[in-house]
Amino acid sequence: MTKTVTTRYDVAEHLRTPEEMAAYLEACLQEAKGDAAFIAKALGDIARAKGMSQVARDAGLSRESLYKALSGERSPGFDTILKVIAALGLKLHAEAAHVKSSTAQQAGSGGCNICQL
Repeated sequence: MTKTVTTRYDVAEHLRTPEEMAAYLEACLQEAKGDAAFIAKALGDIARAKGMSQVARDAGLSRESLYKALSGERSPGFDTILKVIAALGLKLHAEAAHVKSSTAQQAGSGGCNICQL
């Protein structure tokens, strides 16, 4: 019987282009559900893909403080997040959250007369 050797999956090895990095961060933002540490970890993955030393220099942070901030074990300050996003060559943007229309809410909550027959 042969042994199967496994290695730990590292997403940073698969983030090669700015577009892949942006798509990864976008997906993590959607999955995070308000978990700032999760977002910090995602930024850490992207920073490792780009090179932590270079990102730290570009963000004006020490390498050690960058590792700590993006470890996913804590939530870094918003100023740190903004510096890192800029150093990664990414942009932060906002869009309106999609809210269900009142008609759709009524239909889903028994407001539809046909559904009550």
